[in-house]
Amino acid sequence: MSVTHDSTEATSGTRPQGDALLQVRDLTKVFDVRQGRQTTHLRALDGVTLDLRRGETLGLVGESGCGKSTLARTLLMLERPNAGTIRFDGVDPLSLSGKELLAFRRRVQMVFQDPFASLNARMTAGEIVGEPWATHKDLYATSRDRAARVRELLSLVGLRPSDADKFPQEFSGGQRQRLGIARALALNPDVIVCDEPVSALDLSVQAQVLNLLNDLQQQLGVSYLFISHDLSVVRHVADRVVVMYLGRIIEQGDTEPTFDRPLHPYTGALMSAAPSLGARTREQIILSGEIPSPLNPPSGCRFRTRCWKATDECATTPPVVQGSGPEHTAECFHPLGASELVDVAP
Repeated sequence: MSVTHDSTEATSGTRPQGDALLQVRDLTKVFDVRQGRQTTHLRALDGVTLDLRRGETLGLVGESGCGKSTLARTLLMLERPNAGTIRFDGVDPLSLSGKELLAFRRRVQMVFQDPFASLNARMTAGEIVGEPWATHKDLYATSRDRAARVRELLSLVGLRPSDADKFPQEFSGGQRQRLGIARALALNPDVIVCDEPVSALDLSVQAQVLNLLNDLQQQLGVSYLFISHDLSVVRHVADRVVVMYLGRIIEQGDTEPTFDRPLHPYTGALMSAAPSLGARTREQIILSGEIPSPLNPPSGCRFRTRCWKATDECATTPPVVQGSGPEHTAECFHPLGASELVDVAP
């Protein structure tokens, strides 16, 4: 897969990004789960803190059930957190209502994982792209303006203006995802949440869609929160990466340092399982045991039940934040050292 992305610029700190557009601090989301006659509390998000800068791609990785989708839904205001703060361009979206909340929703959009299930088979491509304007009526005053904008958006994502009259089933998988991207761009958002946007596509088509996302970012200055299980994709597209485990961010940093010199044992295990990446442990790490239930996470460090470096301290005390610099940190008492890693050319 050949993906066009200047990773050197992205990780050297020279890329113009400005201040954080989105700031999340100590975000917590708890769901009540009924078990027979008892109610158990599931902390899907537990003190999540991150920043998303203007014009950057932030990769979000972790095993299924770690809280990635819950975080995305919370940032989209589809879920309300139990605690913590969100600041979007200096504004607290949790305090908004009515027209102000509607205006905020325009600025954060989503590209879904499944390009087949996310499009209405009974609507034409033009109707799908223009559907957001039925709610946000003030963007384009006339039907002629809306039709012209539909054609412009279809061209922007690599489709033909004449495709506006086609139905989703007349497109290939990659074309459908381009259509989904056009719909996300219809409201001129500042942030697009990409939830596994290429996982359902063939490898060659993945590269085309990823290159499209990168080109759109260069043209429009949009920021991406890019959720993926595929670490090789994240390495190609992300400027920074955050790693989640059981509702917490356990490591975050610029992409190249994080992939080349992971600090957290869990991140090291993820990297060692992907031989095409640049950093490898001296031996592949095979994690023992199952992922603990989020209904009853381990005390102290949540990864300790699967960690080969765990000590008694890890079981009794929440891990401290350590790092190789301010731009690369991990929650771990016993971070990986350079002697435990070996470089392999990407």
